Amino acid sequence: MTAGITRATEGVQGISWNILGQIYVPKQVSDAAMSWHATFPQGTFVPPHIHPTQDEFLYILDGCFDLLLDGAEHRAVPGDLVRLPMGVPHGIFNKSDTDIKCLFWVSPTRRLFDLFWALHNLGPDANPAEVVAVSAAHEVDFLPPPEDADPQDAEPA
Repeated sequence: MTAGITRATEGVQGISWNILGQIYVPKQVSDAAMSWHATFPQGTFVPPHIHPTQDEFLYILDGCFDLLLDGAEHRAVPGDLVRLPMGVPHGIFNKSDTDIKCLFWVSPTRRLFDLFWALHNLGPDANPAEVVAVSAAHEVDFLPPPEDADPQDAEPA
């Protein structure tokens, strides 16, 4: 990692990913950790999944997330830090009527940077099974939906 400042309106190397409708702007990337600014439009989510090789964190800037953390429901508001230890199942949902902005980071980076490139610009018609398979190949494991769940809730977004 090099010393410096990544400006508020910039991403590392000018990168901005569209990950199934969410905008991720990487702010720092090294082997030890990666951070990115995320914008979750209303109604978007990341279904329950596990990072078996990374700890993940979210710092909420604007809006209110509904979260599923290790089977329990929680809510995170601006100023909250969400801690997601490796191996703990979690899902992230914007059920509000406004965009949510937050800062994510993981440690170590592992294959997440490459995963975001693989998912970038897949669009709204992405095949959920393909997204799940690509994610698993990059060390993010999506969980099967509960038996009583709406099938739409199983789609990564």
